[in-house]
Amino acid sequence: MTPRTIQLLLAFVFLGLGGWALIFPNTVLRLSIRPEFYAENAVMTVIMGCFGSQAVLCGTVMALSRFTPTTFLVFGFVGSVPFFAFNFYFVFITEMFTRWMLLDFAGNIAILALCLLGYRGLKASGAATT
Repeated sequence: MTPRTIQLLLAFVFLGLGGWALIFPNTVLRLSIRPEFYAENAVMTVIMGCFGSQAVLCGTVMALSRFTPTTFLVFGFVGSVPFFAFNFYFVFITEMFTRWMLLDFAGNIAILALCLLGYRGLKASGAATT
């Protein structure tokens, strides 16, 4: 798998999950938030839509940019590790989110794995690090 293919797969993770949150925010909210915390209102819908639009923006930038080994490495860790803690806390500790949020966790695992593959692939090819 080429680093470019890996980069496009990363973009797909963001465009797919972000697009879902942008286009169908109430569906994402109903599936991911436990009933005792869920309140269907315009503010929650707007916030979820904003979250989705940020992910779509990120996916678009990823698809159109040229990644270096450093880009893959930094994005892999910064773009996934903090979210592992977020998912763990809100799914298992506070139990605010349903198990559907494990889709986000799976997306974060994919981000980290793909970024490490991209980093390794570009390093092996001797690509510039900056």
